[in-house]
Amino acid sequence: MSKTLLEQWRGIAYDETADKGQLQNFWGSYFQIEKEIYEKLLEHPEEEVEGSVKELAEKYGQEVLTMVGFLDGINESLKTENPIETMDEDTKVSLAFDTEKLYKNMVAAKADWLYELPQWERIYTEEERKKLYKEQKESGTIRKEKKVGRNEPCPCGSGKKYKKCCGK
Repeated sequence: MSKTLLEQWRGIAYDETADKGQLQNFWGSYFQIEKEIYEKLLEHPEEEVEGSVKELAEKYGQEVLTMVGFLDGINESLKTENPIETMDEDTKVSLAFDTEKLYKNMVAAKADWLYELPQWERIYTEEERKKLYKEQKESGTIRKEKKVGRNEPCPCGSGKKYKKCCGK
């Protein structure tokens, strides 16, 4: 059975046998392509870009596999996710994205070349971008509750020591 487009893309992009320099060049050029596509998409965030995988690749002047990589990256930020696991060149896909999700996912991916694009300035004010950035960063922060000591008063309010109450 032949590999799906997504499997082919991931085979190239995450090839552990590839030369490190080649992979760096690959990702460097991919990130530039990705940036150019996002610049175009963010110019008209309300516009719903649709078409087959092949048509979108042609529209953005890319190879089909590069477009598959882009679709893989944006999928979680879309209003309706595309069937990336099973798609082929003729699968109809949509790039209708949720701006807030997209911005936060770019922050989560530490893709400053994307969440700092000037196109965001027309979508969100600086304060809104800072708020979204902070929300995303805090969503990954784990805060531990202060541990109750055995001989401290029980937090349930019974007045007993923790070890004699809820700590049994």
